[in-house]
Amino acid sequence: MSSKSARPSENLLEELQAALSHGTVARRVETLRRVTDLFVGNAVDYSDDHIRVFDDVFQCLIEQIETSARALLAERLAPIAAAPPKIIRTLALDEVIEVAGPALSKSERLDEATLIEIARTRGQAHLKAISLRRVLSEALTDVLVTRGNEDVVQSTVGNPGARLSEQCLTDLVTRAERDDHLATCIGLRPDLPRHHYLKLVAKASLTVRRKLEAAHPELADEVSSVVQQAAQRVRTAAMTRQTEMARALVKSLHEDGRLNEFQVTAFAEQGKFDETNAGLAALAGVAVETAETMMIESRTEGVMILAKVAGMQWSSVRAIIAMREKLSGGSQTDMLALRDTYEALRSSTAQQVLRFHRMQNATPAA
Repeated sequence: MSSKSARPSENLLEELQAALSHGTVARRVETLRRVTDLFVGNAVDYSDDHIRVFDDVFQCLIEQIETSARALLAERLAPIAAAPPKIIRTLALDEVIEVAGPALSKSERLDEATLIEIARTRGQAHLKAISLRRVLSEALTDVLVTRGNEDVVQSTVGNPGARLSEQCLTDLVTRAERDDHLATCIGLRPDLPRHHYLKLVAKASLTVRRKLEAAHPELADEVSSVVQQAAQRVRTAAMTRQTEMARALVKSLHEDGRLNEFQVTAFAEQGKFDETNAGLAALAGVAVETAETMMIESRTEGVMILAKVAGMQWSSVRAIIAMREKLSGGSQTDMLALRDTYEALRSSTAQQVLRFHRMQNATPAA
């Protein structure tokens, strides 16, 4: 590395010393511009020691300078992977969004702890800038969704680099019941687990049906039928590779005579929705789609109907209900009361209800 590219010129060093000691604000700004030019032009050549020197210089120069100069510095340094870390953190913590925004949305120099600190303490504009980052961890996304307004939440959900935790998805799907645009953003995510997708579709289709029926009451029955068929087509199209593999595994176990109540219980205890659903469907002798519709209902009757038809013990049913509660984030139910209900449920009654569900789930030919 040549000395010319590695070190500021003697003139610039003299100018820097003068600006820091007794220079005017205008002189500081001009010196800051020249130092920034020097760093940006040779950033790839600088060692860690050089970067630390620049870091200290930048920290000194931005004191008492106008917002526009700080904002310009942030714009120029944020995209550089080797940018001085202390000045990037200082810029990101700035209360003025024009200064903080570029660093928050682009800089790879910001560590997770700093980003979470800012997300927990700053306003919505800062949160929106963070939501635009190339990658967002689950911990950071949780804060953005919890504290963010509608714009921040939709920006976060629409970011393909955002990782959403199970609890975060549960909260979002619940919020989407009142927000069609949010529902669309969530539904378009390719990594959305199937049980969340199905709950989203079920709730969204109800919203659409009510709106259309209100607008055209004379077509209420026809609208209801069309929405049900559309939801069924969307559900089928949304089959993920993970769901296909789960169903294939259960089908293989069933055909080999190795699928039983204990295997389905094991799937439930491991939180495997697709495998549990497919296994329960196979043991009850119903289509996977029928079981799926009953499994995602907010009430637990559907699960108990399927389990009773399959001849399951209460311990297995309890494991499946516990899995549903954990995945949906719902409140815990009274297991003792449910046990009494399940044990009182007659197999013949369960068969009758299941036949009704089969009728409802049948889709007319296109």
